[in-house]
Amino acid sequence: MPRQLVECVPNFSEGRDVAKVEAIIAAMKIDGVYLLDKEMDADHNRCVITLVGDRDAVAEAAIRGVGKAAELIDLTKHQGAHPRIGASDVVPFIPIQGVTLEDCVAIARHVGAEIWKRYKVPVYLYEAAATKPERQNLENIRRGQFEGLRTEVATNAERRPDFGEAALHATAGATVVGARKPLIAYNVYLNTSDVEIAKNIGKAVRFSSGGLRYVKGMGVLVRGMAQVSMNLTDYDQTPIARVFEFVKREAARYGVMPVSSEIVGLIPKKALEQAAEWFLQVENFDSSLILENRLSAVMGAKAAVGGIRAGIEPFVEQLAAPTATPGGGSASAAAGAMAAALATMVAGMSRGKKAYQQYERELSDALSRLSHLREELKSSIDLDAASYAEVMKAYKDAKSAAPELGERLISDALKNATRVPLSIAQKAWEVRKVIETLKPITSKNMWSDLTVASSLARTAIEGGLANVEINLQELKDEAFKAEMKKAAEFLSS
Repeated sequence: MPRQLVECVPNFSEGRDVAKVEAIIAAMKIDGVYLLDKEMDADHNRCVITLVGDRDAVAEAAIRGVGKAAELIDLTKHQGAHPRIGASDVVPFIPIQGVTLEDCVAIARHVGAEIWKRYKVPVYLYEAAATKPERQNLENIRRGQFEGLRTEVATNAERRPDFGEAALHATAGATVVGARKPLIAYNVYLNTSDVEIAKNIGKAVRFSSGGLRYVKGMGVLVRGMAQVSMNLTDYDQTPIARVFEFVKREAARYGVMPVSSEIVGLIPKKALEQAAEWFLQVENFDSSLILENRLSAVMGAKAAVGGIRAGIEPFVEQLAAPTATPGGGSASAAAGAMAAALATMVAGMSRGKKAYQQYERELSDALSRLSHLREELKSSIDLDAASYAEVMKAYKDAKSAAPELGERLISDALKNATRVPLSIAQKAWEVRKVIETLKPITSKNMWSDLTVASSLARTAIEGGLANVEINLQELKDEAFKAEMKKAAEFLSS
């Protein structure tokens, strides 16, 4: 499996015709993409496909799936319980491994542009990829569904798509593409056929009408039973067990009760761990107490002990070992990466909150830049150690080489060992500049985190420049030395 994994969960407006769904899945089968799950619901007339793979392959698979759905699904003839505006109704990208939410935002915007370019299906961006605060919420984009939006988009500028003209595709409608955290599609069935009760509970539980944060809910009639249909958009902050208990309590007001619940698609293991802790009331529960989790962590050399310490301990112990690498350069890169990570946390917690909606674009830009800088600084931890190894090898090889060749080998290795820490300092300098822009547009309660981030960035700059200085002492190329010193002086000014 690739080191970078992105999940994509496209929802298509077809849950009854197996042949059409299989044709859409076939269109998305390309190298580097794995099909994890397929859910079809005849009552909702909707299918949910779960794919995972490397970022480029998943993006291309999603684009092709939208194209095939536009070819096969005619919304003018579509009927179902679930709201929809498109044949490919919603296409979210979710970070799984080695990618960030900001990376998924970039993927979503690329995919949106390509869908319009190839198939002339207009695209709206939602959740973290939204270009307008009100479009973070999917239900705002879906208002009026296909039939209502088809009329309104032509006259209301606020409802124009992010990609495409002020008109929907005649049969495929529009597609909503975005980036988000893992979502849990969760339904609770009640022991009644009175759908109005389910609708009332759906209204009570959803955040937009005063219910639980990170929950979207509605009531529908499925197989003759009233169903509370919900999306949990952040199960860490609103656990699934809390949602079930809320629905159960509301149902009791009407003299009914849940008889079962269902999960549509896949669910993160952590969400079920939370539910087990909730209902079993286990004291001091920690996921590392689960046998399989502990085995995976220890056998994968990711942990020797539980808690946050487990993540940093191996690197700290490598720094303490009596070996030349990792050394100050790697530590500087790590400090810069931590600075970018802290700043990302602050910007991420502020973006999307009502008090900072006017800074949505600035915060999104900051998150995107910090994401790239963080990845580059993390890579530099190994690059610095590798550049030192190259210098040692050059000195060794020079002993058996002709004098001129040996001198060139050493010079080239030293130049590379100088460029790497300079790059670390430059990236940390950029991180610090981004941090400065965040203070006036983020919560005052997190200024201490920005102070720590700024200090870490400054340490990374100073550490990188110290390594530049010591490597320049061994070089004889005066032009190169002058170039490096000029760059270093700019960073230290």
